Amino acid sequence: MATIKEIASLAGVSRGTVDRVLNHRGAVSPQTEQKIWEIVQALDYKPNKAGIVLAAQKKNLKLGVVLLGLATPFYDDILIGVRSKAAELEGYNCTVLIRQTEYSLKQQLSAIDELLEEGIHGLAISPYNDILIRDKINELYEQGIPVVTLNTDIENSKRIAYVGSNFYRSGETAAGLMHLMTKGIIHVGIVSGSRNVLCHTERIAGFRNVIQSYHNIHIVDTVTNNDDEVESYELTAGLLSAHPEINALYFSAGGVYGGCRAVLSAGRGKDMTIITNDMVDTTRDYMEKGLIAATICQQPFLQGYNPLSILFTYLTTGELPLTEHNYVDVEIRIKENL
Repeated sequence: MATIKEIASLAGVSRGTVDRVLNHRGAVSPQTEQKIWEIVQALDYKPNKAGIVLAAQKKNLKLGVVLLGLATPFYDDILIGVRSKAAELEGYNCTVLIRQTEYSLKQQLSAIDELLEEGIHGLAISPYNDILIRDKINELYEQGIPVVTLNTDIENSKRIAYVGSNFYRSGETAAGLMHLMTKGIIHVGIVSGSRNVLCHTERIAGFRNVIQSYHNIHIVDTVTNNDDEVESYELTAGLLSAHPEINALYFSAGGVYGGCRAVLSAGRGKDMTIITNDMVDTTRDYMEKGLIAATICQQPFLQGYNPLSILFTYLTTGELPLTEHNYVDVEIRIKENL
């Protein structure tokens, strides 16, 4: 079995240089890096994982987690996954530091800076969709701090992986369900979360793409509630008042409870088809009562658990995940399979 010492000898460099290349720490010329990787591949070098993990225990690794959606029930389920993996990593002398923010660019940037001051070695984040967050992720990459995005992604960033739902496909699925669960002419109102969260806009894009092929279903209007239940109540009530023809609603994010309360207050519960995302207690309750026709779930536990696994493996062995996009399964729930 090849060793780092042998690779260094063949490449004419120090073992420290080989280690920097294998662990993606930079500070090596492109020519030398290419030469080392060619030797690694030729020798079919495989790291001694047990030894590397043992060494990691001496490093006192720190991983940071930044989640959007403060006080949002869905993120409580993601936190269960985060804390479960964090408990496992304690045995490897790895600490997980968690921050939650509202849908706020300023708050998220501050949370990242706080974690950097704590000396984190890797970051898992549900990113606010803004160029400043993308630039921050790229800056961390250049500093040798890997980032994994979770639940929602951000375009053109140097994060090493994404863990979450295929939200475009989720939106397409919602459109298919709307077609199967309705009859006649359907006028749909879309209630979304934030335009600054990529997963929300991707769901709507997928929904719109499929709906346009159904000539009896028409999208009337879209409102955004920032995943806030009070705001969702007010916006949904206003939507139904301005467009009394609406007979179906698609909730592409949070605020389902507030929106459903508005439907009931308007006396529209019996003639409205409602499709939502995720399974929280209030959504389950409205499904059992027959108000919500279906909800599309996205395995929040894994979205919290898997990013920390990816980061720890990368930091201890230098191995990237097999795929850049690590999609969780899309699960459809109706009253009969709760």
